[in-house]
Amino acid sequence: MSANNTSQKTNSEINSNELSETQQTFEWTKQWYPVAVREFLDPSKPHSIQLLGKNLVLWRDKQSKWNCFEDLCPHRLVRLSEGRVESDGTLLCAYHAWRFNSEGKCVSIPQSKSKETEVQNCANSRSWATAYPIQERQGLLWVWAESGSTALIESKLREPRVIPELEESPDRVIRSHWNIRDLPYGWDYFMENVGDPAHVPIAHHNRLGNRYEGAKYLDMVSVRSLSTQDGFAFENRPPNSPDIETLINDFQPPCLMRVYSLDKKGAKYILTLYGVPTRPGWTRLIGTQLLVKNEKGERPKKGLGFFALPIPMPAWLTHILSSLFLHQDSGFIHYQEKFIEQSSEEKWLARVYTPTPSDKMVITFRQWWEKRAGGRIPWDKNCNQQLPPPEHDKQKLFDVWNTHTKNCYVCQKALKNINRISLAAYLVSMVCVCWGIIVDARYIAIQAIQLSGSSEMFSSVLNWIPPLSFWLAVIFAVLFALTGYLLKKFTRLFYVYEFEHFKND
Repeated sequence: MSANNTSQKTNSEINSNELSETQQTFEWTKQWYPVAVREFLDPSKPHSIQLLGKNLVLWRDKQSKWNCFEDLCPHRLVRLSEGRVESDGTLLCAYHAWRFNSEGKCVSIPQSKSKETEVQNCANSRSWATAYPIQERQGLLWVWAESGSTALIESKLREPRVIPELEESPDRVIRSHWNIRDLPYGWDYFMENVGDPAHVPIAHHNRLGNRYEGAKYLDMVSVRSLSTQDGFAFENRPPNSPDIETLINDFQPPCLMRVYSLDKKGAKYILTLYGVPTRPGWTRLIGTQLLVKNEKGERPKKGLGFFALPIPMPAWLTHILSSLFLHQDSGFIHYQEKFIEQSSEEKWLARVYTPTPSDKMVITFRQWWEKRAGGRIPWDKNCNQQLPPPEHDKQKLFDVWNTHTKNCYVCQKALKNINRISLAAYLVSMVCVCWGIIVDARYIAIQAIQLSGSSEMFSSVLNWIPPLSFWLAVIFAVLFALTGYLLKKFTRLFYVYEFEHFKND
């Protein structure tokens, strides 16, 4: 039997055997989802977010506790995210000044006839905002996808998919900054992509590998059987990797993909990627990487590109440079999703051709998706369920401002500071130019006076060459102008980063 037929048989066995176990359907709304990174939120204002098609608002009260409400004021159904966080720690609706405490209860209705009437109106549960359970763990804000008293009880019975190494041995862990980005393709395509290590050296050519050297045979071996609630895991066995003992891709629904490797010395590298379904055709990525030292205190040799450098990078720099990786995938996954969804009457496996063992994890994921998770995300009934059309404007497809910068407190501050430095560089350049002109004019005047009436006034050109101070002023003017220009050009990464594979030689 040929290797190709053997691979097909292996993948067919997955299709027939893995799903023989009868289990309950995965419950999407009875889960914890990481929706934001605390340190990247401006605590002085409310923030609109989306989860499973629900419009929600995050805000911090006077006790520095973050809260999550439905993004609707119960009065006239305007968005609470357009409101204000007041000094008394309440959330104010900017339409009619109704105020809400951290539990969602209305504490002020200024249009009431009297104080007694206001108390009665506020006591009516119809005046309350809809609150969702929320908790902060490992720097992330986690929201339970249901509201109400029952949801509050159920949420306490389930733990979010936190990083166990940060709980068990934080002193041995080196963690990079959290990164967050809204990606222009759906949750299932996000998970499918990160569960496919064979694409990495090719799609991320010159970033995480080489398309001409890394396109090789790759086997994926199941190490944790498919489960409705706990997902599955595959071991990635790349050839010619003598330093790696184990390399595993671990999918844990509803949102976690752990990619971790263990080297021969016992040091571990972990790439933690949370994919949060926000609305049809969009996924919020929240990720970080960890270097876990072995018992001797030795760290793993390799990490993800320049994010694993021993010199720490500021958070804002890791955020904007992540476009160099993320946009290498976005350019084709965005369109892939739209193409496959056009013929939804056919099963995914019938549409694609997957003869190699490197596709086994992707196949298993699609089986979990169709057989265990209903084959769709139960979007909120008020959400537009239609997949957005393909975006052919590359500047919009590779938009960074709306998918990250405008919602990231640290990146906005960095952008303002860089713009200030750029402006200051231009001003200093202008000062240098003016100083050079003054020095040169003064020198010419002095030379003219000294040589006035002399027959040698124009005899030597050297007498009219500007002094060293003039040339220094010119050099500094050019350097500062160039600095201002390069900084201004660099700030474009905060707004858009276009990428095309044919240009990536």
